[in-house]
Amino acid sequence: MNKIVYISFIVFSFISSKVAAQYQPKNLSQADLNKAQQWVDKTYNSLSQDEKLGQLFIVALYTNKDESHINQVRNIVVNDKIGGLILMQDDAAREINLVNEFQQKSKVPLMIGMDAEWGLYQRIAAAHKFPWAMTLGAIQDKNLIYQMASKIAEDCKRMGINWDFAPVVDVNTNPNNPIIGNRSFGSEVNNVINSALSYSNGLQDHNILAAIKHFPGHGDTSTDSHLDLPVVSHNIDRLNTVELAPFKALMNKGIGGVMVAHLYVPSLESGKGIPASVSKNIITGLLKEKLGFKGLIITDALNMGAVANKYTPGELDALAFKAGNDIMLFSQGVAEGKKLIQKAIDNGEIPQSRVEESVKKILLTKYFLGLSQYSPKNPDNVNYDLNNNSHKKLVQNLYANALTLLKDEKKLLPLNCKGTYYYVPLEEAPYQTFVNQLNLGTTVIVKKASEINTIPAGSTVIVGLHKDNSTAYKPYKISAESKKIVADLSKKQNVILNVFGSAYALKDMDLSKVSTVLVSYENNDDSMTATADALNGKTKIWGRLPVLVNDNLKAGMGMDLNIVTVSANSNTSSTVFTTPKQP
Repeated sequence: MNKIVYISFIVFSFISSKVAAQYQPKNLSQADLNKAQQWVDKTYNSLSQDEKLGQLFIVALYTNKDESHINQVRNIVVNDKIGGLILMQDDAAREINLVNEFQQKSKVPLMIGMDAEWGLYQRIAAAHKFPWAMTLGAIQDKNLIYQMASKIAEDCKRMGINWDFAPVVDVNTNPNNPIIGNRSFGSEVNNVINSALSYSNGLQDHNILAAIKHFPGHGDTSTDSHLDLPVVSHNIDRLNTVELAPFKALMNKGIGGVMVAHLYVPSLESGKGIPASVSKNIITGLLKEKLGFKGLIITDALNMGAVANKYTPGELDALAFKAGNDIMLFSQGVAEGKKLIQKAIDNGEIPQSRVEESVKKILLTKYFLGLSQYSPKNPDNVNYDLNNNSHKKLVQNLYANALTLLKDEKKLLPLNCKGTYYYVPLEEAPYQTFVNQLNLGTTVIVKKASEINTIPAGSTVIVGLHKDNSTAYKPYKISAESKKIVADLSKKQNVILNVFGSAYALKDMDLSKVSTVLVSYENNDDSMTATADALNGKTKIWGRLPVLVNDNLKAGMGMDLNIVTVSANSNTSSTVFTTPKQP
């Protein structure tokens, strides 16, 4: 082991060689465990060396690509005898039919994975969208995150999916991070840990494997690893307390998988430009030996520019396995990768025991996920099953609990049901659902930005910053024009500023003259409905800011606004406030 990595290890306060991170269902008897081991041993012994190596690979299946792609995947399943698939866009019923077919063709049932951080909607547009992790980070009752993950697990089972590559446990300390951002629970380590544990338990308690990612921490990067190799240049003390901290805290919680990022971390790997995903120092030395992780270790997608631009398909797979990964995700060269791994075994560079270790781990996980026998799924009505009122009710409750009231100096909330308010929608995204829902509780007059001079002085004006919510990666910044409109309105009006987007949108806004500021985090029908109900006093507001925005808006800030209570014998109502929490 090289000196720089050895020195880095001694500063870790949490090191255990006995951490049992391998996933298994709860309440298994010794007889159950013995039966599982017998199946693993029998299955492993029945496999040829080529079939054993095949278990190490997961390839991508797209239903929005042409038939030649489907046939290519079909041939890889049959000829290369791979261990699993990752489902990509976009047709749920077609995916079910293909998975049913491919499972029937496989000697060992395939592990079916999906990136479903915010539910299957991340890959299947017909499914219902759950909130981004950043939104969830604002929620104080973490049991709600468990409920959400439980519902995602139900949707995964409906599709024949066994592994949700989630949650993200990167601590997003960089507002300019182009690839994590909304996918992170926030900038505070403890909030990330608690949120991620609830999410992981919600999946795994319902027999869907979780994978915490992106080890050793992708939160403070300014490069998209889909395009190029990001560098995390922090020293080991900083890595230990921020980037690595969630992984260390969750290692002994039974979480079944860790996904390794394509990052260059010089403090952990002295080899110049070597990504974590192919670093033996980071994967074997740190993750397996020092942190003692016993579960499945999987690479991030091997088609990503950070590594695909540097290594050839097959070569990359062999390097990843040699470094300590159990599974190569999104492999671009299964056949060549298997040849190179076998060549390394023949040359004594990789012991055969590494193959046995990884394959038996994979088989044991498959057994615990119920894959010793495969039951075909029925594609009928799948789109309804993935998107119905049960989803909508849960999701609106999540958005309601995330709402974060940062200030309300003039006590403008909740809205007076007998009052008249003006609404000025700004930025680029739809807003009509919000206005329609608001009008169910009070009177709202919409004014375009060009019409603000027609609003009577002293009025209460709700300003909505509606940011595009179509992907997690859209820019959060507010235009100079919108900032000027907010400033102008604040001179003569009582302003309620509502951010339907990332809290980072407030990073360089002057809020000193704005009475009331509410963050809704996202702009979609569910978030707008939940926000309108809260403004009308129907639901409690008690979220907390999950990220450090600037010197004035710090993680943990927020104030409570309780439900309006109306006396049974009068028209009077009361609202209870608590002062903002200081972090």
